[in-house]
Order: sequence, then C-alpha cells, then structure tokens
Amino acid sequence: MNSNPIHREIKANLARSGMTLTEVVKQMNLNRPKDNQTTIQNISNKIMRETIKYSEILEIADILNMNIQWTEKRKEEVHNV
Repeated sequence: MNSNPIHREIKANLARSGMTLTEVVKQMNLNRPKDNQTTIQNISNKIMRETIKYSEILEIADILNMNIQWTEKRKEEVHNV
C-alpha cells in the first residue's frame, strides 16, 4: 500500500473525475507555453516523490474542475499533531 498522501489524493480525485493522469497532463500542456511543457513521467515522478509544486496541484485541480479547500482543524486533531 502506498503511504504517500499526495498520490492517494490525486489518484482518488482522478477516479472521481473520470480522467486519467495522461489526459490531465495533455490538458496542462495545452494551457502552458511551449517552453514550459511537462510529461506524464515528470508529473508522476513529482507526485511519487512528493516534490510536486503547489501551483501544479492547483493546476491539476482546475483541470479536474475541483477546488482545494483549507479548513480549520477540530480541537481533537490539534492535540494529536
């Protein structure tokens, strides 16, 4: 089992959207200038290594027509950190 929370979350949201990472990367490249293109392997490696930029996460979320929302922790969660 993969303990990488970024990978799990992106994989789950891809499944919900019905898109593949390949489709998402193709869309990313359509939205980017030619000198800032990426590859499926590059994004996949960044996800697995947990080195993906927050801006890239936002870009993926936008393509999946999703928002990232920050919520305040409940008191029980704060004490467990």
